[in-house]
Amino acid sequence: MKISNFSLKPRWAATIAVVVLAAGCQPTPPEPQAEAKETNDFPTLARVEYVLQCMEEQGGQNYNNLYHCACAIDKIASRMSHDEFVQAQTFTLGFNVVGERGAEFRDPPQSEKLREKYKEVTKNAQESCFLQTTAKKDETNNGQ
Repeated sequence: MKISNFSLKPRWAATIAVVVLAAGCQPTPPEPQAEAKETNDFPTLARVEYVLQCMEEQGGQNYNNLYHCACAIDKIASRMSHDEFVQAQTFTLGFNVVGERGAEFRDPPQSEKLREKYKEVTKNAQESCFLQTTAKKDETNNGQ
């Protein structure tokens, strides 16, 4: 089998060079950026669990609730790390446990700070993501 000689004419070489440059190819690789602080580090499982629980609280599984609850967890994840969220949620949910067992949730120095942040962040997420639902409830209450 004979391979024919292949040669580029000067204008084809220039055309290829222009196409390569237009495509954004760089002759040298870009320098790595400084490692950014990891934000929005919520694992998928944690997001799904939150969304399912939120949907249940909002009246069931439907597209509208899915959209609003997914929005809420995104807002929360943008303001808290996953570790903070887990600790804050644990302190908040266990706060009302009576007796010595409840002291584990009430007494640590970071408990109050994390519970307040959790309440603020979740309230902000609810107000941002459930705006229509909140407005409808307000209209209904004003009409009565």
